[in-house]
Amino acid sequence: MIKHLAHHSGNISGKINVSGSKSESNRMLILQSQFPNLSLNNLSNSDDTKYLQKALKGDDPVVDISHAGTAMRFLTAYFSAKPGREVILTGSERMQNRPISILVEALRCLGAEIEYVKKEGYPPLKIRGKRFDQTRVSIQGNVSSQYISALLLMAPGLDKGLEIELLGMITSVPYINMTLSLLKDLGISYQWEGNVISVKPKKTIRDTVMTVESDWSSASYFYSLVALSDHGKLTLSAYKENSLQGDSSLTEIYTHFGVETEFQEHSITLTKKPKELAPLKLDLSNSPDLAQTIVVTCFGMGIACDLNGLHTLKIKETDRLVALQQELEKLGAEISITDKSLHLRPSTKIKENVNIETYDDHRMAMAFAPLCLKVPITINDAEVVTKSYTDFWKDFESVLTS
Repeated sequence: MIKHLAHHSGNISGKINVSGSKSESNRMLILQSQFPNLSLNNLSNSDDTKYLQKALKGDDPVVDISHAGTAMRFLTAYFSAKPGREVILTGSERMQNRPISILVEALRCLGAEIEYVKKEGYPPLKIRGKRFDQTRVSIQGNVSSQYISALLLMAPGLDKGLEIELLGMITSVPYINMTLSLLKDLGISYQWEGNVISVKPKKTIRDTVMTVESDWSSASYFYSLVALSDHGKLTLSAYKENSLQGDSSLTEIYTHFGVETEFQEHSITLTKKPKELAPLKLDLSNSPDLAQTIVVTCFGMGIACDLNGLHTLKIKETDRLVALQQELEKLGAEISITDKSLHLRPSTKIKENVNIETYDDHRMAMAFAPLCLKVPITINDAEVVTKSYTDFWKDFESVLTS
């Protein structure tokens, strides 16, 4: 599907109900598979979550999770600790080129039986579930927090729990804290002292109902829309002020662009306010998924930015740093990248009617869409948004005023 977005006026308004957080939903589903008396409300309707649900409910010998990176990491740990289960875990062509050796090696150290079916270090994986006899493991902390969360979510089901030593700098700490907070909510004991996290085993939990907060990453595109508007006011639900999601840092980051956030009981209202604009410097180590949205906002507003802490973007759905550089340059941007940073110079003109490639990456499509407030723009392969936000285009067009 190709999405042609005409140039709209700089006014936006409306109310949107955003689906549950993909990050929270996927963690809760892994926990629910271990504790069946856990009930979940407001699950994400994203493709990633649907693939994970199907994998957890089924008993097929081959489990294909397509582009769902979170599902690949979480299920690798989940299946490896499930005695008697043998499975081939695979995904899309891009997924088969996303490294997973760091997690696999950590699991092997615990006693897991995992083989690479094709290329060493990458999916597909052949996994034979078994009981682990080791209780301590070391893993790099600076590659992907999802590797660490995969181990944490598996830990309560192990006979003696698990002690995880994090080596080096730790990336995306809020996502690790999200996982730990969910464990705590279920009465699972843990300690995080220095660079070691210890999780106690837990056989059963009390009957529990958990409600998934709406996704802050999905909210980011509407923050960008309000920032790029002349007069914008949007209400989004359901959000809470004390969020587990690292991307809730949006509320502070977007004040730089003149977007104010007001919290109501179950929603937020975003309002555009006059603001003197200045270059932006940010370290996004704790919220790298916001990088695409932020740099497109800066470009649309003619602001320079220097974004650091982006080393994990090279192993996402695409190499997001290269993808951003290529597509922004088509629009007229002056931009440079390293393996962990992005540097955008201020601009005064945006080229019109440019076709934006999405590279099988949902965030590329959604991050560039708000530029329609500045120029007409076309998004190729626009249906890729269903990976995380099935109703994005319906919600996006509902708030644009003629």
